[in-house]
Amino acid sequence: MSVDVATHQVLPVAGPRATTALALRLVRTRWLGVGATVMSFLAAGLTGIVPVLMIGRIVDVVTGDGAAQDVTRAVVIALLAGLGTGLFTAASAVGLARVVAPSLAELREEVLDRVLHLEGERVEAAGTGDVLGRVSDDVRRLTEALDEAIPLLLWSLSAIVFTVGGLFSLDWRLGLAGLTTAPFYAWALRWYLPKSAPFYRAERRAEGERADALVTGVRGAATLRAVGAEQVAMQRIEQRSSAAVDITVGVFRLFTRFGSRMNWTECLGLIMVLGTGFVLVRSGNASVGEATAAALFFHRLFNPVGALLFVFDSVQASGAALARLAGVALMPGEADAPDERIGPALLRVRGVRHAYEAGREVLAPVDLDVAPGERVAIVGATGAGKTTLGAIVAGAVTPSAGSVRLGGLDVVSAPARLVRRHVALVSQEVHVFAGTVRDNLLLARPDADDDALRGALDAALATAWVRALPGALETQVGDLGHPLTAAQSQQLALARVHLLDPELVVLDEATAEAGSAGARGLELAAEQVTHGRAAIVIAHRLTQARSADRVLVMESGAVVEQGRHDDLVAAGGRYARLWAAWSDTA
Repeated sequence: MSVDVATHQVLPVAGPRATTALALRLVRTRWLGVGATVMSFLAAGLTGIVPVLMIGRIVDVVTGDGAAQDVTRAVVIALLAGLGTGLFTAASAVGLARVVAPSLAELREEVLDRVLHLEGERVEAAGTGDVLGRVSDDVRRLTEALDEAIPLLLWSLSAIVFTVGGLFSLDWRLGLAGLTTAPFYAWALRWYLPKSAPFYRAERRAEGERADALVTGVRGAATLRAVGAEQVAMQRIEQRSSAAVDITVGVFRLFTRFGSRMNWTECLGLIMVLGTGFVLVRSGNASVGEATAAALFFHRLFNPVGALLFVFDSVQASGAALARLAGVALMPGEADAPDERIGPALLRVRGVRHAYEAGREVLAPVDLDVAPGERVAIVGATGAGKTTLGAIVAGAVTPSAGSVRLGGLDVVSAPARLVRRHVALVSQEVHVFAGTVRDNLLLARPDADDDALRGALDAALATAWVRALPGALETQVGDLGHPLTAAQSQQLALARVHLLDPELVVLDEATAEAGSAGARGLELAAEQVTHGRAAIVIAHRLTQARSADRVLVMESGAVVEQGRHDDLVAAGGRYARLWAAWSDTA
């Protein structure tokens, strides 16, 4: 088996003990439903053997001197037992659904809660495909197993137990003849399980890697076309897809060999039961009806035994999916951030370096102080290190070296939730969540009243267009909702910043997607929202730098100039050249 191993730092996968403990915890409060479900499966298994016994009874009546009413009685009993089996099976399915659906929903909530609180840096390290694979494909695989494999497993176990009991009730020798196959079944299973488990673990990971390649290719399609690298992306997708297909084919081949061993075992068992029945009938120790019932009983074992062993295929796959989900659900949660503010504080950046890859430093040692209420713009060519510095200051990226402190808060080592309480980051990629405008605003401060919401919209210059919406604050936006422009989406993000009321705001090219028509309005909104608090503006438009208290010019990861706009233009250096080029273009 050859697999293109990912270089990502994938999210953790729970071990068997932790996975089992999680599953037990999810159903611990539902023991009554579990007990009722198990009893229903057992009742279905018990009533399921009655028709076979009645067939044996009918054979004895027909071959002997029995009366017609004996046949009628046996048929009625078989029909009633079949009806009972159907009712108990339906009850078990309903009971299982009432146990499984809430448990699965609880697991989904725990996994999504952990994923939504993962830092962007951790998600990027794991790969988007790994995260998406867990909350989508793994959940789907687990749901299918709970809907199909678990009921089949419980039905098979109850059917086997009562069918074997029925064999022994006819004659202990017939029961022993049927049990001669048990070692062969066990041998087939013992051969299959150790070989298949690694395949399924690799399959789940390969699916995540394929999803990551697809998502990366789709999200970066425009850039890939621009640089003529579409073929490279396609080759990566093909490699990951081929690896996933190879593993799936390997699993199927192994499964086919397992099925062959099962068929030989069934053939051997049926020969043993038929041979034993023949000998017992010839010796007068059993009737023809008993031998017939024994053969039917063993034949009846084909489906539940086959299902029991084959269901391990689904159990293996769903077990791998559950372990991946449990790995995320059991990740340590973040402690709640204190509500108190740290007050106006000086931002101190000292000796900050960063390299995304060893030996390729993208940020040279940077020292920076930003006073409370000061607005600092950072400009420079693409690749100068502006966004990296902004992400480090916002606590979204951990620097390779150096320190970042906001007053007494260590931005680098403090819990992420605490950092987000005091430092807000707004980038050019803003997501509008499915829900109302009110819902989108309350994400920043759930206890905010209408006056606070209106104040935030006023600060972000969004009041006019929000009032013009069909339902104002109650208008549905986001997926399948009222569409918002790029500028309106950014204004919602700025309104959330106002509600959060952080000590420091980092705006990373937050007006870049608005277009020239809406950019100036966004710049004014950003100025209002950041007024009175420390702000770092990664400037896409140099008009943002002109209105800043101080401008930093970056080149090759280092700060090469800093000062006020007018002073830097007068100095005739790098910033002056940037401003001249910008003015000519404008």
